Amino acid sequence: MSLPGLIKSGDGTSRKRTVILNTIIIFSFVVIFLRLMDIMVLKNKFYSEKAKSQQIKTEDIQTRRGNIYDRRGRELAINLDLESLYCDPGEAQANAVTIRKLSSILNTEPRVIRAKLSQDRRFVWIDRKLSLATAERVRKLNVTGCGFVTEAKRFYPRKTLASHIVGAVGSENQPLEGIELYYGKYLRTAGGKVQVARDASGRVLSTGMAKETRGNDIILTIDEGLQFIVEKELEKAMATWRSVAATAIMMDPFTGEIFALANRPAYDLNNISGADRHEVRNRSITDVYEPGSTFKIVVGSAAIEEKLFPASQTFDCTKGSIEVGGKNIHDAHKHGVLNFEEVIQKSSNVGSIMIGMRLGKDRIYGYAKRFGFGEKTDIDLPGEVSGWIRKPEKWSATSIGAIPIGQEVAVTPLQVLRAYAAIANGGYLVRPHLVAEIRTPDGQAVFSAQEGEKKRIVSDRTARAMRDILKTVVEEGGTATGAAIQGNKVAGKTGTAQLIDPQTRRYSRDRFVSSFVGFVPADNPRLAMIIVIHEPKGQIYGGVVAAPVFKSVADQALSYLDIPMDDSPAKNLLLVSRQ
Repeated sequence: MSLPGLIKSGDGTSRKRTVILNTIIIFSFVVIFLRLMDIMVLKNKFYSEKAKSQQIKTEDIQTRRGNIYDRRGRELAINLDLESLYCDPGEAQANAVTIRKLSSILNTEPRVIRAKLSQDRRFVWIDRKLSLATAERVRKLNVTGCGFVTEAKRFYPRKTLASHIVGAVGSENQPLEGIELYYGKYLRTAGGKVQVARDASGRVLSTGMAKETRGNDIILTIDEGLQFIVEKELEKAMATWRSVAATAIMMDPFTGEIFALANRPAYDLNNISGADRHEVRNRSITDVYEPGSTFKIVVGSAAIEEKLFPASQTFDCTKGSIEVGGKNIHDAHKHGVLNFEEVIQKSSNVGSIMIGMRLGKDRIYGYAKRFGFGEKTDIDLPGEVSGWIRKPEKWSATSIGAIPIGQEVAVTPLQVLRAYAAIANGGYLVRPHLVAEIRTPDGQAVFSAQEGEKKRIVSDRTARAMRDILKTVVEEGGTATGAAIQGNKVAGKTGTAQLIDPQTRRYSRDRFVSSFVGFVPADNPRLAMIIVIHEPKGQIYGGVVAAPVFKSVADQALSYLDIPMDDSPAKNLLLVSRQ
């Protein structure tokens, strides 16, 4: 029997041929039917998954970091859109010529590219975050199986400016330092995955959701203009004194807002991989040193607060030295008989030790802790250390002479600045901070810095008395006349501290830390600032090395902020309005 319409049979031979042919056709239909059953029924799940893997691709949702701005909205950290080249090795088709051209454009060895194209994976990065010109040259090669993904690259338009504040990110946008690290969870929101449909050429047809999310923006308390002034003058000081390092911090003494913070050496935020730890280290909060005479604020304030001495009290410093625990401690220059104010003004070690002995070790330790020494300031930056001051029971026989003059104590520059801010603001310890506000991409406030509860550490009477004494330090007869500013009174204190020689484990004869810390205008403080110069050459005294840097920065800052002079009508009106 034959199938209708196929082959008409005639004689016996024809019928036999017809049967064979019809059998083959029927068998073929059966095979095709069974194969379709196998594909569509028995192995439906297997082939569906295989098709899906070819047509649907899972990609990471790009997480774009939020921007960082200064207090006036000027950009300090932003994102640039760059293209990254990837390939699907299973679909990639590139001959030797194409690979050579690609390696030339990407400045990569041909064997490296060949190895990537040969991997047993569906997705491999060839190169990341290419410049627009480079990406265009690669695109013209039209390499089958390769494509581009737009990625955000962190960019810092001011390069080295505020490098120790802003911090930086790595090649994968992972936070490494500074605000980028401390506030990383706000700057970068959670990513996730998204599935995209592709055509036969690998082109994306559609997505189920947005392929990018953006983090929150951060507005800092710093002012780019003030930061520039501070860094410029710090560079000059480094060159003048051929110092190893330097630090400067400027703060609002009432709120704790940091206006500027800088260290030298610094580094280019766009090239953190090329910087060493010496450049990246934020010395303002990670490096401790013996403060020297700037620590005399502790015994001075404690003596006033405890009302230990009458106004007529004098201290005989004629010998120029004093013995403590079998060790002679000297003044830098011999003085005669000094009153309490002059002990601080002339930075007499002998007089300060006499005050310390009258206070006793328990009260010295207690007031040092009140001023925040030996504790972190809790500034919103990573890596802060607490420094240290030993408990009284662990003091040696010489500690009662060393600690009042800033030896046997380890502090950070920020701790010293905060202590002087307490004198400037009337006796309150404030928390230094760098972030003023955090906003969502659409401008909604996530966080706004509020003036926290202040901790009173000394009375207003003591703060005023110490402020008056610190003004004399900058006047004729004081150790810091180099910090005086025409038209505005300055209050502050010098510090000259010896470093420990690692070889002898004794105080070095030629390695010093020179510093000046103060505030201006003295009677209505707007700025508190510390300057610390590590290992200056040629001069060592804080009044010579650091005080002039304070003067130069403060002079420009007062002008920049349009703060009137002390004797101007505008200043007098401001004082009346604040009373």
